[in-house]
Amino acid sequence: MGAVCCKEEPVDLDSEVDLSHFILLRSVGKGAFGKVRVVQHKGSKQLFALKYINKAKCINMRAVDNIISERRLLEQINYSLIVNLRYAFQDDENLFMVLDLMLGGDLRFHLDQFGVMAENYVKFFAAELSMALRFLHKNHIVHRDIKPDNILLNEQGHAHLTDFNIAVYFSDSTPLYSVAGSLAYMAPEILEKQGYFASVDWWSLGIVLYELLFGKRPFRAKSNDILQKNIMNDPVVFPEEHDVSDEAVDFLKGLLTRDISERLGVGDEGYHKLQQHPWFRDIQWTALQAKQATPPFVPDSKRANFDPTHELEEILLEDNPLKVKKRAPKPSGSDTNLSAKSQSNDPVVEETPERQLMEDRFLTFDYTKPEENERQKKRFAKKCRQSNFGRKYKVSD
Repeated sequence: MGAVCCKEEPVDLDSEVDLSHFILLRSVGKGAFGKVRVVQHKGSKQLFALKYINKAKCINMRAVDNIISERRLLEQINYSLIVNLRYAFQDDENLFMVLDLMLGGDLRFHLDQFGVMAENYVKFFAAELSMALRFLHKNHIVHRDIKPDNILLNEQGHAHLTDFNIAVYFSDSTPLYSVAGSLAYMAPEILEKQGYFASVDWWSLGIVLYELLFGKRPFRAKSNDILQKNIMNDPVVFPEEHDVSDEAVDFLKGLLTRDISERLGVGDEGYHKLQQHPWFRDIQWTALQAKQATPPFVPDSKRANFDPTHELEEILLEDNPLKVKKRAPKPSGSDTNLSAKSQSNDPVVEETPERQLMEDRFLTFDYTKPEENERQKKRFAKKCRQSNFGRKYKVSD
């Protein structure tokens, strides 16, 4: 007899979305407690980026609230120059977010390749990122982690903001005080701990553009304490010899001013000044938002625009590779459940407050089923109103 090969079980694509709805392809990135893979939806055949976050690591790093906040925030936004959420779900080990796929790589990767980037490339990125920030700020969201690593290019070369792990909603009347972000890109007002609003994103954008144009950041130091003092006090100095235009330098000065009232991009007046700046005189803003403008830099489609070691690590070093797993039964005192558990070899998932929080608040999301998403939220809100959970976490409709 011939050998019998494993056969993939049929998948009900009309059921609630889970990992079985996707074909797992190559690994393209990783973070502190999450990894990113290219996946293909088995029904639509569309490619996406799958970001998966290990629950145990998430708990150990005390990042549960951040991940849930990112998931809920992304559901509320959809913009052409942002990496948008398309699906969200979980299993016993991981939280999953399926996002727009950006095959052009991040700006950190390209900066490492180029050393410095051509001014026309940087200007185009600056204009697109300005529009993405304006969209977020108009919706009272501050990103707080603008850096080259969090700016992704699609295949055509359009820039998109990603990673909303520490993004938060803000109120015009209530300043934020948390020290959050990557220190080298933090605005002085964050470090001064006197309260801040969305102005911090425009400063961070200025640091990014400086780094892209000159191959280094304007503030550097051998320790975080000294770096913090430099950010708060030192003037912005430009290299004596460079090929950057006076308009670009003036634009950077407008972003990297500690006088928030004068900072480009801040508020309606600041954003109007930004769009009217001489550096942007040839930018067609309407075409840019619709992605009808032609990017000056197109990533090489014949090679992977990311660090190939991510894929090697997944193949050679991963002791628990990602695969579709049925969810384990939850602990219960009922005789019926105990009987069912005794007949199964599946491990029982130990419930903890943090795991229950993820179970309750990291809701399934499917961008193709908006009505079901609304029903999910209403069921969750009702559950919260009927329990101490709602009062504890101040959840509303």
